[in-house]
Amino acid sequence: MKVNKTTPTDYPISDSIKNRWSPRIFANTPITEQQVKILLEAGRWAPSASNIQPWRVIWGLKGTEMYDRIFNCLDEFNSSWAGNSQLLWINAYKKTMNNRDVDNFHALHDLGLFMGNVIQQANSMEIAVHQMAGLDFRKAQKEFGFTDDYHVTTAVAFGYFGGNPENLPEDLRKQELKEKRERMSQDKFAFNGNFEINKQ
Repeated sequence: MKVNKTTPTDYPISDSIKNRWSPRIFANTPITEQQVKILLEAGRWAPSASNIQPWRVIWGLKGTEMYDRIFNCLDEFNSSWAGNSQLLWINAYKKTMNNRDVDNFHALHDLGLFMGNVIQQANSMEIAVHQMAGLDFRKAQKEFGFTDDYHVTTAVAFGYFGGNPENLPEDLRKQELKEKRERMSQDKFAFNGNFEINKQ
């Protein structure tokens, strides 16, 4: 079932950006390991401060032990829907600069750039992406053997568009079928001058 979304942009933007959204239901079409490698390759070429590339990814395809281990780190809310995805992965980043005990202040920003590349690549393959903050990062840190120099941040669900929203819990079904997408207007976050607190 195709869910139609409208994106009321104020200015013309790329269709790839305009048509991107984060479903919670996916088609049953499998994602292959080759496709995962393509997504990771797209992320690999993201820019990063001093080219440190602080991102780290744990991934698992549906039907494998790795998928189940990742799924078991999700919080209750995300567990209610993410099990219909075809690929799960967990993002982490290295907190310090290479070979130096100095905080990498830009690491989280760079992980975001990595995921921006991944999302655009996924869109070109008609694969939907839904990022999730709701996971037990301490559990994931231990489960996957990350040292204290790394911070687990988000989980991500991937799958093809076209799943049946009727398979979602009722409250999520309503969100899934909501047609109009919304964002704050530019004047709330961009200033050609000083920051204006009253715009927030």
